[in-house]
Formats: sequence, structure tokens, C-alpha cells
Amino acid sequence: MTAPLRIEQKDSVWTFVLQRPDKRNALSAELVEELLSGIEQAHAQQARLLVFRGEGPNFSAGFDFSDVDRQSDGDLLLRFVRIEMLLQAVAASPCMTLGLAHGKNFGAAVDLFAVCRRRIAADNTTFRMPGLKFGLLLGTRRFGEIVGRERAVRIQEEAASFDVAQAIELGFVHAVRESDQWSDAVADEQSIITSLDDWSRAALYRALATSQPETDLASLVRSASRPGLRERVRKYLSPS
Repeated sequence: MTAPLRIEQKDSVWTFVLQRPDKRNALSAELVEELLSGIEQAHAQQARLLVFRGEGPNFSAGFDFSDVDRQSDGDLLLRFVRIEMLLQAVAASPCMTLGLAHGKNFGAAVDLFAVCRRRIAADNTTFRMPGLKFGLLLGTRRFGEIVGRERAVRIQEEAASFDVAQAIELGFVHAVRESDQWSDAVADEQSIITSLDDWSRAALYRALATSQPETDLASLVRSASRPGLRERVRKYLSPS
């Protein structure tokens, strides 16, 4: 079987390619663990730029619900916690982080894109964050920091999709570039990261950080630990 994650290394650039195109690159437990391990390795080897993109029709469909019927509330809670740990690892990285999105993207995948410091999307990209439909708070505060509190409330209350034009207006996407231009986008970021040494760049990120890892984790756990998580998910997936 093809591994769910391909890691490409060139100089100080590590590219993480989600490669479950038959599942729309949904974030399985295995894929999340491979991402966490890969990011740790990249940091250990002094990477300077981390790039996240998906193979196939989209970046990612978010949380992989394909086996929800075989999982307990506790199993699902742990999986959501591990995704929050992934988001925090990217958010706290001393590296420049670049998200490249295309196609239809949902939930936890939108959160992964959101924690990248530079966010570029193809013109056909859409985003949707339906977590509150089953009572889950994942990435909520971070999303509000990017687009503003009132806009974040409206978007997440409605769980409505938004396209690239709206994402640009919200400040959620920084630039629109088609996938055949992504190598140029990576090269642009490479030229920027050489303007500072590694210590100065990491210090800059720390000084401007607004992360609240314990608050974000607590919000997630409180929402996911309410009894009946699996049933709420099942109802969301199969509305009557």
C-alpha cells in the first residue's frame, strides 16, 4: 500500500505531501502520526521551510470518518487531541511554514492550512469548517485571530463554505496561485527565509506569537469529551 504521507527534502525545505487521493487526503490516525513524526525530524535536522500540500483533487477532506462506527467516544477524542497536537507543532515551528491548498477542503484540514504562516490557494479552492455541527471546538480561536471574531462566529455558526475570493478578503489566503506555479511560491519563500539567520527568525516568531496551546487543548477536550461524541458525528454524517 502507498504510504499516506510523502516527504520530499531539498536543501532546508521539507515538503509534506498528503497522498491518500482515493480518500481525498482525509486525516487518518496514521497520517496524523506520520505528520507529527516528520515535523519532529525536520526540526531536528534544522529545516528552514515546511511546505504542506495534497496530492489529487484537493488538499484534504479533514478528519477521516470512514471507520467512525468502529470507534468509541474515547477513540475519537484521542484522535482529535492528536490533530490538535499536530496543529500546535506547526503553529510553534521555528521554520517558515507554507500551506498550499486546492479543491474542496474541510474541518481539520482547514485548521492545518490556517496554522501555516503563509497560505496560498488555487483559484478553485473552497473551505468549510463544520465541526460545531457535532459540537467540536478545534482551531476555533486560531481561526478567529485570522479573520476576526465576528466573522469567525458567523462562518462557524453557519458552517458555510467560502471560496478563494472570500478567503482573500478575510485575510485567510494570502495569494492565489495555481498548482503549476507552486514551485515558484516555494522559491519565493526560500528567498525570504535567507534574509534572517535561524536564531533571528525563530526569535521573531516567538516574539509575535499569539498561541495559547493549553487554552486551545482545553477547549477541544471539553467539547469532545461530552458523552455521545460518536452519535453526534454519526448524525452529522447521516442527517435525517
